[in-house]
Amino acid sequence: MNQLVLAAGSLASQFKLNFIDGERWKWMVQGLLATLEITAVALVIGIVIGVVVAAVRSSYDKNRETMKARGGVGYALLSAANAICKIYLTIIRGTPSVVQLLICYFIIFATWRNGIPVAMISFGINSGAYVAEIFRSGIMSVDEGQFEASRSLGFGYLPTMRYVVVPQAFKAVLPALGNEFIVLIKETSIAGYVGIMDLTKAGDLIRGRTFSAFMSLITVALVYLALVMLLTWLLGKLERRLRKNER
Repeated sequence: MNQLVLAAGSLASQFKLNFIDGERWKWMVQGLLATLEITAVALVIGIVIGVVVAAVRSSYDKNRETMKARGGVGYALLSAANAICKIYLTIIRGTPSVVQLLICYFIIFATWRNGIPVAMISFGINSGAYVAEIFRSGIMSVDEGQFEASRSLGFGYLPTMRYVVVPQAFKAVLPALGNEFIVLIKETSIAGYVGIMDLTKAGDLIRGRTFSAFMSLITVALVYLALVMLLTWLLGKLERRLRKNER
C-alpha cells in the first residue's frame, strides 16, 4: 500500500514538474493544435491530388488501346499526363518524407517564414501519392459494365467517374484510405525538423527543460494513441453507415 502511495506521489510530482510548473501544458496544447491543423489541410491536399492522379492513371490504363488506335491530340495529352503522374509517384514514394519536408522548407519555399503551410503542402504532396494508388486500385476494381451502362444512359466520361465510379471506388478503398490517414497523423511528428511546434516537438522541449523524459514523452504517445483510436472509431462508423445504405 505504501509503495502505491509513493508511486502515485511520484507521478503527481512528475506531472506538476512537466506540465504545471511554467505552464508548460500550454506547449502541449499548442503542439496538438498545430498537429491537427497540419493533418487536416494535408489530408485535403492529399485527397485532391490523389483523386486527380488516380483518374489520370486509371483512364490511361482503361482507354489506352482504344485511344491509341484513334491517335490524335487526346491520346498524346493523356500519355503525357500519365507519364508526369508516374514520375510524381516514383519520386514521392521513393524518397523519405522527412527529406521531402526539408527540401520544401529549405529550398522550394525557403522565403516563407512560417513552417506550418510548408508542412501542410509537403505532407499533402506525400500523402497524395499513396492516396492516388489506393484510389486507382478502387477505380480499377469497379466492373467494366458500370462504365458501359453509364455511357448507354448518356453520361460522358467525367460524369460517369463522378457519379458512378468514384462513389463505388470510395467504398471499396475506405479501409486502406483510413490506414493512410492514420499514417499521416503520425507522420506529422517529423514537423519539428523545420522548427514547428507540433505535438512531438512540444514533448521534446518539455523533456529538455525538465530532464524528465518519461512523463512528457509517454503523454505525447498517449495523445497520438487517442487520436488514432478516435479516427479508427469514426472510420468504423462511416463504414457501417455505408454498408447500411447499400441494403
